[in-house]
Amino acid sequence: MQAKAIAKFVRYAPRKVEQVLTVIRNKKVEKAFENLAFLPKTATTLVEKVLKSAVANAGKLKDYSGLKVKECWVGQGPTLKRMRPGPMGRGLPYKRKTTHLTIIVTDEGVAPEKRKKKVSVQAPVAPEAVAAEATETKKTAKKTVRKTATKKTAAKKETKKEVKKEETK
Repeated sequence: MQAKAIAKFVRYAPRKVEQVLTVIRNKKVEKAFENLAFLPKTATTLVEKVLKSAVANAGKLKDYSGLKVKECWVGQGPTLKRMRPGPMGRGLPYKRKTTHLTIIVTDEGVAPEKRKKKVSVQAPVAPEAVAAEATETKKTAKKTVRKTATKKTAAKKETKKEVKKEETK
């Protein structure tokens, strides 16, 4: 089944809306909403609104699984011609472009994703072995701390001796 949503006479430039549509074209609806959330374009709000409308027209607003964006296109709407004041009392024209946006979603040829549970396989370990490993690691950690501490104190003593020898000379 296909569902369609159209937004007409929207005040966005068609070129800028087309940049957003290239990101979601032929993708699953879940992935399309995810991509739109992180896209730094102002036209994403419009595209997201129309895509949500198309999904609602399909009757699957609560569960997007099994839907994909089949087609989406943008067309140029009527251009609003405006004037801006220019130098020496002249008027300079500029144009405000409008857009017609159409999105079609479908459930044909899309299988809903099944989430796989991750199964971790571990060999059973006796609690005594775990406790023994923990005590061994603590002992080795203490030994390394003691060794580094003794090395540092030895280095300090040597530098003090050298300083005293230089002072006596």
